[in-house]
Amino acid sequence: MLRQSATKNSRLEARVSPDALAVIKRAAEIQGRSISDFVVSAAQELAQRTIEETNFIRLAIDDQRRFVDLLIEPPELSPAMKRAAKAHSDLIQNS
Repeated sequence: MLRQSATKNSRLEARVSPDALAVIKRAAEIQGRSISDFVVSAAQELAQRTIEETNFIRLAIDDQRRFVDLLIEPPELSPAMKRAAKAHSDLIQNS
């Protein structure tokens, strides 16, 4: 989880329905937190989870097998890929 800084210097405002506020208030009370602390913490956790989910590539089982098969036995490079590999190699050697 992200560390909270010692100084809070940004403000966030939101309009919520009375029903949503009642649920948030009850959950904050259960956790012994202020509404503000509860909302910030919940938003931060969801934001972190959302960011982490973008770091994963999800593949169907058939795609997973094909990916592994291609890693184990890669296809021959096309002429364009051979030229690109040579250009990359030349660039790295000349750097």
